[in-house]
Amino acid sequence: MSGISIRKIGMLTLALAFASGAASAATRSHNVVFGAVNIGQRITLHYAEEGRGTPVIFVHGSLGDFRYWKDQVDAFAKHYRAIAYSRRYSFPNSNPARPGYSAVTDADDLAALIKAMHLGKVYVVGHSYGALTGLFLAVRHPQLIRALVLAEPPAVSLLNDLPGNEANAGKAMYADIERRMVAPMKADFAKGDRSAGVGVFIDYVFNDPHAWQNWSPAERAATLQDAHEWDVMMTTGELFPPISPAQVRGIKVPVLIMSGGKSYAFLGPIDRELAQLIPGSQSVVFPNDGHQMWYQSPVLCRHDVEAFFRSVSRARQVSVSDHPPS
Repeated sequence: MSGISIRKIGMLTLALAFASGAASAATRSHNVVFGAVNIGQRITLHYAEEGRGTPVIFVHGSLGDFRYWKDQVDAFAKHYRAIAYSRRYSFPNSNPARPGYSAVTDADDLAALIKAMHLGKVYVVGHSYGALTGLFLAVRHPQLIRALVLAEPPAVSLLNDLPGNEANAGKAMYADIERRMVAPMKADFAKGDRSAGVGVFIDYVFNDPHAWQNWSPAERAATLQDAHEWDVMMTTGELFPPISPAQVRGIKVPVLIMSGGKSYAFLGPIDRELAQLIPGSQSVVFPNDGHQMWYQSPVLCRHDVEAFFRSVSRARQVSVSDHPPS
């Protein structure tokens, strides 16, 4: 595995893309660094970073890229080394298509990035599919994690294992996702119809058969820019790789679970199950927000996450003081 390579060609374009849509030029510190990491096997991941201190890595969801976190990178950089990267097939990466792609692959990619950048133990903040990536990172590479924030990971296989009165409803939700979302998405992507495949997803999560067609051409074009990962995933990979209750129960790193009170119906039961399974996990619900709580309540989200990080840091300090080196 090679080390870090900072690509100068195209960095201006990357910088402009990251800055677009920011609150205002006056409010930014202008200390963002853009780079690219070769993690081996011809895979390169682009990132933006700002600040100094303990690293915080932000992991975006589906139909997104590192720009999702632009405002949070700037804000967290006041106290941390904030890093937002693009997962394997998201803008501006141009990695070769490989079969078997899923959130498990993304978790291994993230582990390789952490090692290549010599970051040591890091805080990880994941949203949606980025949270599913973080969940698998905690299962497969726990030694790299200082603490983990999961904002509504679509760990849909857990719907088949819900306890008690939720069992039947969970199985029905899972079957519905497979029948009305995953199967038609696979069919459309197999035909090479990316727009139709993305439309199936949008219509399903918004519970509106006309949601996608009602978006403006500009909105659809912006969304399709980051849909290449599904070209690979829906044809030769797996959208929702299974994770077992036993695997989740084995997670030992500190975890904060963030939920939107008005989010998609199938995500609430998953978050509640994660909270029950992960030992010592903490949960916070934003009652007036949906799945995009990081956009709807960015200051509240940041406040709760930083408070969680501080509590983890204090606990580590107490643990070290209780067990001094011999």
